Amino acid sequence: MLERLVFGDVPKKHHIQLRGQDGALRWEECFTRDGFDASYTIAYHLHRPHEQSFAELDHGWRAPHAEAAPLPGRLAKRHFKSGTTEKKGGAPIDARVPLLFNTDLVVSVAHPDRSDPVYFADADADTLFFVHEGGGTLRTMLGDVPFQKDDYVLVPRALIHRFELEIDKPQHWLVIECRGGMHLPKQFRNESGQLRMDAPYSHRDFVRPIFRGPLDESIRHVVVKRRDRFHDFSVPHSPLDVVGWDGSVWPWAFPILAFQPRVSSVHLPPTWHGTFAAKGALICSFVPRLTDFHPEAIPCPYPHSSVDVDEVLFYVRGNFTSRRGVGPGSISLHPAGIPHGPHPGSYEKSIGATRTDELAVMLDCYAPFDVTPAAAGIEDPGYQQSFVE
Repeated sequence: MLERLVFGDVPKKHHIQLRGQDGALRWEECFTRDGFDASYTIAYHLHRPHEQSFAELDHGWRAPHAEAAPLPGRLAKRHFKSGTTEKKGGAPIDARVPLLFNTDLVVSVAHPDRSDPVYFADADADTLFFVHEGGGTLRTMLGDVPFQKDDYVLVPRALIHRFELEIDKPQHWLVIECRGGMHLPKQFRNESGQLRMDAPYSHRDFVRPIFRGPLDESIRHVVVKRRDRFHDFSVPHSPLDVVGWDGSVWPWAFPILAFQPRVSSVHLPPTWHGTFAAKGALICSFVPRLTDFHPEAIPCPYPHSSVDVDEVLFYVRGNFTSRRGVGPGSISLHPAGIPHGPHPGSYEKSIGATRTDELAVMLDCYAPFDVTPAAAGIEDPGYQQSFVE
């Protein structure tokens, strides 16, 4: 949640009457977080926003908790090829394939090939998408958010939305369900809540929703996910009938290449790449940057023991100096308990390098991950042994 925005028609004070030119009363909807104690947005509808009737639809994906599969075999470093999942195609609401999950997060991939035919609201999590390939428009009752390749896209918990895809582009998304919410790290803000000047991004980097006023797409169905079950409703009017809104809860896009990396004389820990924070997790962005400049620096990441966190890395593109055998769309899981680090030869070979062009998304997560059958089916069986010289 970034800052307060205001669009369209809103009254002079919240919780008082707003009427149209014809005298018709607008309906206020308070969209709140942490009960009523945290960020909120207030939207004004042409019609009552709380009219829903039961419907019978067939949308959604299989939530991972119902088919939990513990890590197969021994504790090991693992590599999953997310571009080879059997399930591809469909609308975004149906295309998601969960791969890893714990009590705080669900990490999935999706390869949708058509736009959503219904509206969707995930009441379980803030959802962060990373668009590895593709593009389109996130359509919400607060406005449209255009997105493209290499963008993060945030959909706040329970916000009614659908994705309108550019169908001429293949789509490949990383999807992170943040069940405890997602926010910008507190150390990047000053006392007034503004992003600090030394933060790795600024307010200008975030793509805000484009408000267009009431919109009727003739869609009268909303699917709501709650406790990993999908509930179907019909509505008498378009839920995008908003005439104005203000508040701090809204969807956005953020280009990963807008992240400003830090450079040091010696190798910095991954926390310096922290971009977004979630309950039990830090989400990091590795972008092209200059490497360490100490005359005796070793630019390649050092071997380390993650005694508190499981590390997940989604490889986007570039030259991954510490790994071999991975490529665009690869996902690695390095669990807590055993050291991990560069492949044989990478540590020494990096000496003298002056820059790196890697692009990747990383998650450091406190709760241990389980692996779904879909992930086990795309695992590289030789990854653990590839670290043995």
